[in-house]
Amino acid sequence: SGVPGGEDDGHASLADGLRHTAGCPADLPAVGDWVLAAVRPAEGTATIHRVLARKSCFSRAAAGRSAEVQIVAANIDTVLIVTSCNRDFNLRRLERYLALAWESGATPVVVLNKADLFEGDVERWHADIGPVMQGVPVAITSAVRGDGLTDLREILRSSGTTALLGSSGVGKSTLINALTGDSGQVVLPIRDGDHRGRHSTTARQLFFRPGGGILIDTPGMRELQLWDAGGGLDQAFADVESLATACRFRDCSHGSEPGCAVLAAVERGELEAGRLDSYHRLRREDAFLQSRRDERTQSERTRIA
Repeated sequence: SGVPGGEDDGHASLADGLRHTAGCPADLPAVGDWVLAAVRPAEGTATIHRVLARKSCFSRAAAGRSAEVQIVAANIDTVLIVTSCNRDFNLRRLERYLALAWESGATPVVVLNKADLFEGDVERWHADIGPVMQGVPVAITSAVRGDGLTDLREILRSSGTTALLGSSGVGKSTLINALTGDSGQVVLPIRDGDHRGRHSTTARQLFFRPGGGILIDTPGMRELQLWDAGGGLDQAFADVESLATACRFRDCSHGSEPGCAVLAAVERGELEAGRLDSYHRLRREDAFLQSRRDERTQSERTRIA
């Protein structure tokens, strides 16, 4: 881990006590964390003894079947969810990012990048995806042409710590270079066949932007499993939750029950069927992961006993 000393960076290791008292990997330092450390400036090294309480935390379920959380970034004020205007755009994936962003405690902003590659009317497209945004601000950008960069710089200046999240190839590294006035981030072209991106960022990094604001860049994520995202789903699907208050039954599952206000809205064309399907899918995934966590907790208690 890098620990600043004045204007310099150094390498830090974990104190043995911190390693032993950490209940799980999520208790160890992550990018964006504030820590108590013994710094040795002459050596350019430090030892981390304690991780301070996090005010926000963007997390996801770790890959595999371990039922563990992975901290993507901590203490972030604003999450820039970067997606591209080319064929890789995926509305359902955006809903997933928004749920996790709301759950993190940070404020989400959606960035529709690579506007120079979009052949249609970007503003009309922006209006069409409005129901999914649920009031979340949207910035339309092109790092190549410079579109929208002034707005993003203002967000960075006023937000404190901002994390960029998104899939590979959406242009996060190019945006970082444009926003920091540097060319330190490696950028790679998207694939010709399917417009999917290549990994250019391989580790989470933190940047201090000239003019104010801290930027956290993250590797592109092809897998983004939910982690305890119940409250985030409520906010990401506020339209569905609002309709549900008019259902005949309080525990309506919005599947086939009579008097379901959500299904009635779909029939009237007021709610997209694909959005309701996404809502059901993410709710099931969150419940499944919750059951895996409960099973693991019970197993650990049994082992200790």
